[in-house]
Amino acid sequence: MINLEQVKLLEAKVTRAIDYVERLSKENAALHRQEADMQTKLESYQKRIDELEVLVSGFRDDQDQIEEGILSALDRLGQFEKAMEKTLRDKPAAKAAREAVAAKEAVAAKEAPAAKEAVAAKPQAAVADTNNSGEGQTCFEIPEDASEGDITAPANDGELDIF
Repeated sequence: MINLEQVKLLEAKVTRAIDYVERLSKENAALHRQEADMQTKLESYQKRIDELEVLVSGFRDDQDQIEEGILSALDRLGQFEKAMEKTLRDKPAAKAAREAVAAKEAVAAKEAPAAKEAVAAKPQAAVADTNNSGEGQTCFEIPEDASEGDITAPANDGELDIF
């Protein structure tokens, strides 16, 4: 036969088992909520990863274009350097031609002051009668080969008569 103590012991074990099942049910529900939260986070992370992969792909394309632009610029710079080197190689011939021209100009410059002095020393003055009034005007002729800086005008006590 079953005695009272055995029934009480059985009742206590059943109560503990019910408490244990309830606690496990609560933990299971909490784990399901955590799993759902994690799934939501995982989906948002996966979405962000996809967005970042698109950005990385765009950056790679941009980087390729930048590299192509830099290589093109370097190529053009190389062409420019080659042209400059060629110009510098050809420069001695051009320099010799310039030196010859400069020498001719120097000789002409040495001869020019003597010619200018001769022209400046001989201004030709002419007196012209106006309407037979007896009043005359003094005119100076300027040689055709003289430059503007060589023109000498008569002095009127340090003042210029412009009228």
